[in-house]
Amino acid sequence: MPPHQGIPGIGRRLLSLIYELLLLTAVILLAAGVATALSHGIGLARPRVLMQLIVTAACLGYFAWQWHARGQTLPMKTWKIRLETTDGGRVPVARVLLRSILSLPCYGLFGITVLWALVDRENQFLHDRLAGTRIVTAS
Repeated sequence: MPPHQGIPGIGRRLLSLIYELLLLTAVILLAAGVATALSHGIGLARPRVLMQLIVTAACLGYFAWQWHARGQTLPMKTWKIRLETTDGGRVPVARVLLRSILSLPCYGLFGITVLWALVDRENQFLHDRLAGTRIVTAS
């Protein structure tokens, strides 16, 4: 794993997040289309549950695959940032899933994760602190 050059600024990480939301929208639309086709194909009375499961699995799968395999999603690569464990290693799938689950309430609670990064000694988001991961500048 190449050494990191430092900690990227919050602005850069937020711009990457906006780009990430655009790609995630495509993942959600594709997953919803698959769920709709499956629901109609098997004649489910409550297709909403299947849609929620498939969309959730698709979103978690997208991040788990990208972060575990490469440490970066396309937006992170574009903005030259990478996810790693606090000791600089590759992030295991279990920790990726934990980070993903923790990020939902951290972003949802009035952006507390961003506010946390403003006072954190290494400018890391709250969900990264809790999951034992960190965002670094990729070389």
